[in-house]
Amino acid sequence: MPDFDSSVFKLAPVAMWIEDFSAVKALFDDWRSEGVTDLRAHLKADMSRVAACSSRIKVVGVNDKTLELFEADDFNHLVQNLSMVFRGDMLESHINELAALWDGETGFSSKAVNYSLSGRRMDIQLNATVMPGHEDDLSRIMMTTEDVTEREEARRQEARSRLHAEGLFKHSPISLWVEDFSQIKILLDDVRHRGIDDFRVFLDVHPEFVHQCMSEIRVLDVNQATLDLFSAPDFHTLLQRQVEIFRDEMEKPFREQLVDLWEGRIVHSREVINYALDGTVRHILLHFAVTPGYEHDWSRVQIALADITARKKAEAYLEYLGKHDVLTKLHNRAFYTDELNRLERKRLRPVSVLIIDLNGLKEANDSLGHDAGDSLLRRFGEVLNSVVTSPVCAARIGGDEFAVLMPGAENKAAEAMVDTIYELMAINNQFYSNSPLSVAIGVATSRDGESMEATVKRADKAMYEDKQAFHKGLTDGRSRPGGSKSSPAKNKISA
Repeated sequence: MPDFDSSVFKLAPVAMWIEDFSAVKALFDDWRSEGVTDLRAHLKADMSRVAACSSRIKVVGVNDKTLELFEADDFNHLVQNLSMVFRGDMLESHINELAALWDGETGFSSKAVNYSLSGRRMDIQLNATVMPGHEDDLSRIMMTTEDVTEREEARRQEARSRLHAEGLFKHSPISLWVEDFSQIKILLDDVRHRGIDDFRVFLDVHPEFVHQCMSEIRVLDVNQATLDLFSAPDFHTLLQRQVEIFRDEMEKPFREQLVDLWEGRIVHSREVINYALDGTVRHILLHFAVTPGYEHDWSRVQIALADITARKKAEAYLEYLGKHDVLTKLHNRAFYTDELNRLERKRLRPVSVLIIDLNGLKEANDSLGHDAGDSLLRRFGEVLNSVVTSPVCAARIGGDEFAVLMPGAENKAAEAMVDTIYELMAINNQFYSNSPLSVAIGVATSRDGESMEATVKRADKAMYEDKQAFHKGLTDGRSRPGGSKSSPAKNKISA
């Protein structure tokens, strides 16, 4: 290559080629004469035409950097093995180069894949220029080939990482939100610049600030788990109906979230209550974090919502079991004891107490089985549950024993409660004539200076007296002694 053995060409720090495209130009002329106007379509219709063009290209010269890049011993070694250099998907990128020349352009750039003679794959940035004076025949085109494998691999890795992250986001089983809090940061910064030190006091004085901040949240994206969690058919519907999701109890936790942000806690968690679009409650564990790199403006924050509804229901049920008797749905003895202690401490007086014993439970269990006994307990539980409202409470305190605590109730109110219990029992027994409910009831109303324990003992004593009357046949336990409200109450111990 004597014409191109100048020191500038030979020692250039980038791989350079001088190539002769005159035979390609001649082929172009033939195709034009045959009526070809769209070279890209012509080549893609038959890829062998691309190969025909490539085979007509003649390499006139290369510099030392080219030999080094492609691991060739010398010019002849490289030229004789060009089929190893230009292979695979090279033909696709070659179409763009040929089309540029077809359109009369004197330069073009493209990305391609080449291979060194040892088989090393290289991403190549190719730049070509038709040398002055050769525009008509394309007999001299100078090309540079830069190995950009490292750069392209970094881009590919970035793309893979992005797809991986998008996949994790999209398919995460946890509800994920990407939101823009930049306007909220501006609002908080403005409050700080106004000299406000106590942010909680500021929110107390300006509760509208919380609503203003809520209105400035921009939802950028959510994943499929979010749509499923809130029963939303699509992202647009979710955005349009956010007011149905974040309502009622949301203002208080969002206020605390603003306090966290004000105090510099850009990562925090709390439990909140949201609503699905079908109206059902969602107990949520909310995790908030400003995305790393966006601490300066909060324009990207990620919020993860874990649905803890099932857990909260389980906790509520366990709490219920701790305070209630499962069979009768009344409070249990533990709650009754705590309530007695609370009333003792509070010294709220008067307090009336009803102690009740279910007659015939043992006999029902022995003769008809425990299912029959459970039915009696369950039915009486229904009676008591229907007559008590807060602050009055009813509890099952033993196998067949019950208690009703009536804070602030005089003896007259307690007697009215007894009447109501008997009336409801009579109605209930109309549907269960073969196994009627029967009870013994004792009533006591606290006296001045009397402890709750003493009041309960008096009510218990009265109940035993009523129980004895039942066993002696003086009462059937289904109505007040004497058969009417006005009759003397043998089971009553007055204050």
